[in-house]
Amino acid sequence: VQLQASGGGSVQTGDSLRLSCGASGLALNNVAVGWFRQAPGKEREGISCISTSAFTSYRDSVKGRFTVSRDTAKNIAYLEMNNLKPEDTASYYCASAGPGVCGLGRSMYDYWGNGTLVTVSS
Repeated sequence: VQLQASGGGSVQTGDSLRLSCGASGLALNNVAVGWFRQAPGKEREGISCISTSAFTSYRDSVKGRFTVSRDTAKNIAYLEMNNLKPEDTASYYCASAGPGVCGLGRSMYDYWGNGTLVTVSS
């Protein structure tokens, strides 16, 4: 199983980015997918997830700005990020858990992708 996050970049405050999480060896519609981020010197934190039934959950700091989705035909999960702020600067990771509900805790996730860096300047 391999997950790969992509789509990061350097943007300005208020801009948007869409991150992608591609998977091989795993059907993303059969698992919960989580998005995490880690800023320099900080703990990795869960920011969003989507369950197998398309239930979604968001960290308070990104609610209303970020949207998680999944394209089962392409086997890709997305994180649409709008109205980006400097405090969103971090490396972003996707991860997969077993089937069922999703959560923002790291311990429930089995497979992790590489990070993709998002830098938001003011």
